[in-house]
Amino acid sequence: MSLSALRVTVIVFPGSNCDRDMMVAIEKLAGRRPALVWHKETSLEGTDLVIMPGGFSYGDYLRCGALAARAPIMEAVLDHAARGGAVMGVCNGFQILLESGLLPGALVENAGLKYVCRNTCIEVVGGTDSPFTAGLEAGKRMIIPVAHNEGNYFASDDDLQRLEDNGQIAFRYVESDIHGPANPNGAARDIAGIVSANGRVMGMMPHPERAVSAELGSADGADLLTACLEALAV
Repeated sequence: MSLSALRVTVIVFPGSNCDRDMMVAIEKLAGRRPALVWHKETSLEGTDLVIMPGGFSYGDYLRCGALAARAPIMEAVLDHAARGGAVMGVCNGFQILLESGLLPGALVENAGLKYVCRNTCIEVVGGTDSPFTAGLEAGKRMIIPVAHNEGNYFASDDDLQRLEDNGQIAFRYVESDIHGPANPNGAARDIAGIVSANGRVMGMMPHPERAVSAELGSADGADLLTACLEALAV
């Protein structure tokens, strides 16, 4: 399948503010504009990849991602994932995937109790059998920005060890001489992104859609997204 034949859907919630950024990035890299599906819809027709974008769905009321995880469209997203469909969540999208039970753990308030918005350096963790990392060399480092208040990944010791043992940790924050300390939020084991046990669902806090051009400070996000799209198009 060519990249332009890949069918990508971006879910839009009230309060999403990275849906258009993701749409523009995917269109630039794949040559086909993804569908934007409103949260009140109840079906997903003919999609290969569902993306949950960043933002502040439902104003982050109750808990980040908690209300969005119960939106009408989520039944279709859960069905898509249950059939082995690919799902990617970025920032608030990661929070939604955790709240919906598609990924283990939780994202709590940053260790510094402050909103963090800056470039970070993340490293690809080897051993993840997932289309989201299959095209990326283990140990590859990328400059990808973060922008969040609740990005501190937390899980029980047993769950953290299970993620390690099963190769479900996709990305870790690492130190950079240019971009500062490794961990911007206090996440357990420096976790920046994880995948599900079958590798078909991924959540990450950094925003690859904001790093698709050198003019934006980094094009590493384009490498990450392109590798994912190419793996899914096989």
